[in-house]
Amino acid sequence: MIDADDLIALVRNYNPRTNEALLREAYAYARQMHEGQKRHSGEPYFTHPVAVAAILTEQQLDDSTIVTALLHDTIEDTKSTYTEIEERFGHEIAELVDGVTKLTNLQLSSSETRQAENFRKLFMAMSKDLRVILVKLADRLHNMRTIRSLPPEKQAVKARETMEIYAPLAGRMGMQWMREELEDLAFRVLNPEARNSIIRRFITLQRESGDVIHKITADIRAELDREGIEAEVFGRAKKPYSVWRKMQEKDQGFSRLSDIYGFRIITETEADCYRVLGAIHRRWRAVPGRFKDYISQPKSNGYRSIHTTVSGRDGKRVEVQIRTRQMHEVAEAGVAAHWAYRDGVRTKNPFAVDPARWIAQLTERFDTEDHDEFLEHVKLEMYQDQVFCFTPKGEVVQLPKGGTPLDFAYAIHTRIGDSCVGAKVDGVRVPLWTRLRNGQSVEIITAEGQRPQATWLDIVVTGRAKAAIRRSLREEDRERFIKLGRELARVAFEHIGRRATTKALDTAARTLGLPDGEELLARLGSAELTSREVIEKLYPELVIAKGEEVEPARAVVGLAPGQGFDRAPCCQPVPGERIVGITWRGRGVVVHAIDCPSLVEFEDQPERWVDLAWHAGRHKPVHTVRLMLTIRNDAGVLGRICTLIGEQKANISDLHFIDRKPDFYRLLIEVDLRDVEHLHAVMTALEAESDVAAIERHREPGRKS
Repeated sequence: MIDADDLIALVRNYNPRTNEALLREAYAYARQMHEGQKRHSGEPYFTHPVAVAAILTEQQLDDSTIVTALLHDTIEDTKSTYTEIEERFGHEIAELVDGVTKLTNLQLSSSETRQAENFRKLFMAMSKDLRVILVKLADRLHNMRTIRSLPPEKQAVKARETMEIYAPLAGRMGMQWMREELEDLAFRVLNPEARNSIIRRFITLQRESGDVIHKITADIRAELDREGIEAEVFGRAKKPYSVWRKMQEKDQGFSRLSDIYGFRIITETEADCYRVLGAIHRRWRAVPGRFKDYISQPKSNGYRSIHTTVSGRDGKRVEVQIRTRQMHEVAEAGVAAHWAYRDGVRTKNPFAVDPARWIAQLTERFDTEDHDEFLEHVKLEMYQDQVFCFTPKGEVVQLPKGGTPLDFAYAIHTRIGDSCVGAKVDGVRVPLWTRLRNGQSVEIITAEGQRPQATWLDIVVTGRAKAAIRRSLREEDRERFIKLGRELARVAFEHIGRRATTKALDTAARTLGLPDGEELLARLGSAELTSREVIEKLYPELVIAKGEEVEPARAVVGLAPGQGFDRAPCCQPVPGERIVGITWRGRGVVVHAIDCPSLVEFEDQPERWVDLAWHAGRHKPVHTVRLMLTIRNDAGVLGRICTLIGEQKANISDLHFIDRKPDFYRLLIEVDLRDVEHLHAVMTALEAESDVAAIERHREPGRKS
């Protein structure tokens, strides 16, 4: 383990003015707090925060960040508190340590919804102080370097989280070396056979071809010497995971993969970068479509470099990166270069991007309130490479690889995207789904009255465009959805004897995590939400589990405990109809349809009225209803009528003739039904029968039994 003197020496190498007393106190305090704690490997736990601090010294970071690394686990894992750290080390360091603690508690690999919420929290932490993420990345790097001490299932979880989240985040921040190492460490856990296979192929290739890297490096140096250009040349084989990813993307075997070597040329001036490019292209043939100039068009994280691929020695493809020393520092440290020190003062690297501006650019497009959309946007921003296109006025627009003219239009302004009807690329009219390439000039054609189409969601790739299209589609349909949702809510609430009041809808919206009742209605109308889900949130006791039939004894809601009920024989109400109860001494409650004429006699006895509703759910076919039919007097007609009723899964409980004529019969049939929908189904089937002249539901006001 690195002791305090060694750690201070590492910091003093790049910052002679470091606050040695602060570092020594933080070292001693963290060691005391972690006393007695062990890692899974059996080592003292304190070896971990010291190793994290050492990783950050390689990036030449400020004292506050190094101290935060030493203290980053104290609040979470020891008796230390935020207040104590603030008193001993100041507000800035306490905030940084607290920020790292909160990130540690985020489960970024959990379920989609939870993951989206936590991604938002992660980006909020980044927006406060990016150094929190730098410490967390260094923490994850050391944990991955020592992951072998964890159980296999935990190794897999950590490795997957690293591959999906932390490695892309490091790359997005410009820390490419960290991204590559994190990917390779995760690859070693997730697919060790593939990694070992690639390493064996490298060894075989080296044995067959000799030291290719040394030979090509010598060729490049010789060419630069001939041109009189001062520069350093470094070569390396690409990391196993990088090779594996290329094999998967191109669906090629290792033997057919050509550009597995990368070379970096570091010059003194920007002008020399272009002189080197000319020398390389004169000596070796450039591979078409593999040239990128990130010096004239830098990435948003400050990255500048020229990339080209050439056919080198023995026809092998070689990737070459050309940059100045200052550009190289930013390429290595990424956004972290903002805090880098040299000779005791903050480095004034002209290419280092302001972290506040960088995080603002990254998050300005994440204006959606929808967690899933936010997660989609974040992943798009982190994973995608970029292309640079031009407006007709020569302004540069950055897009992810695979971006379309529609993405281009929305990148300029939402209004331009919404009204887009066509596009010209390099002066030629192209479809809106065309994939743009570096350096193309794009002109967007708009028309007044044009609105985004739902099919556009399958065309665009940027989070900003997807969010704008979805927002526009929602707004366009919102009023229609709200109107439909209001009707659905009214029916659902009435079904259980309740009213869909504004207060009830707002309460339901709050329990479902929605802003207000209007949004709830919009989602009801757009089928994003079901009325059953709303009722379940507000009145779970009134909802029967799906597939479960309502027992007849529980068919009515609103009765007092132990109180029984009977259906009124006069109106024979069925589930689905609005009902009211009338209390009777010795009989309990008699249930009437709300429009039953018999209720008139109880108008002056309001104390006997009971507000009732049918229990939501699937009722049993035990509710008898009388139907009056007029049918043709002919052989087999009555048999067909009975068959029709049976086909509707209804049972005939009684039947008697009222009137017999030579050509027609009138009869009363009592049918056992589930609910009002079942009643309508039976009546519709009978009404459609040509031998049925008339059918109606028969009620008998005043009937007592």
